[in-house]
Amino acid sequence: MSKIDNDWLKAFDEALLVLFAIDHSDADMDEFLLGCYADLPPRDVALAFGEDYDLDRDDALWPRHTLHRTLP
Repeated sequence: MSKIDNDWLKAFDEALLVLFAIDHSDADMDEFLLGCYADLPPRDVALAFGEDYDLDRDDALWPRHTLHRTLP
């Protein structure tokens, strides 16, 4: 088994938290499963993992409120 890079794992957890309100430990991802995705960018992995395991996006039901600048 390969050792998972800590910076990659931190970025992956941040992406999971933003998209699905979980982290890798909440998803019960072990080192083997993380290693299957570790060669991809963290945000891409979070989206792929969510799709592979039918996770609901955090903003699917209640879109995030953002400030929009109105143009004249």
